[in-house]
Amino acid sequence: MSPADTPHVHDPLQPHAHDPNPEPPSPDPSFVFIGPNEEDARITVADLQRLPLTSIPNCYIVSTGHGTSGPFTFGGVTLLDFIQSQIPPTAQWSQVEVISADGFGNRVSIEELLEPDPAGPTLLSYMMDGQAMTRQQGLIRMIVPSEKDDALRQVKWVGKIVVK
Repeated sequence: MSPADTPHVHDPLQPHAHDPNPEPPSPDPSFVFIGPNEEDARITVADLQRLPLTSIPNCYIVSTGHGTSGPFTFGGVTLLDFIQSQIPPTAQWSQVEVISADGFGNRVSIEELLEPDPAGPTLLSYMMDGQAMTRQQGLIRMIVPSEKDDALRQVKWVGKIVVK
């Protein structure tokens, strides 16, 4: 079979267009964390709130089909702080997959987390403009502060985080 005959395999973790999903895909506001040892844990907003709060101003929500809104100040825990709170310091890992409850996702390399963009670090946000986000707003969403013009990196309704 030639490459032209090979069916296209869609990888939801590669940047791609994403149809807007205005309704939460699940009523469950928690997400699953799977560490490099493949053990899993259920994480809630209360778990995130026990970690250091980081606020990042001048961030935008970029939604496919809905345009850009903001700027907002998002508050939550950096993705790096969260991962470091969940795995032993000696654990070996190189990337993290953040996947929405609706199947959309993104991969973030350890290098991106260790050396964040000047706009700010990648954030697991649960607050917007000083208020707790509702389930409709995403409740827990991955914010990439450098993203201002497309919806390829941000993840609304975080459903699973996998460290590899």
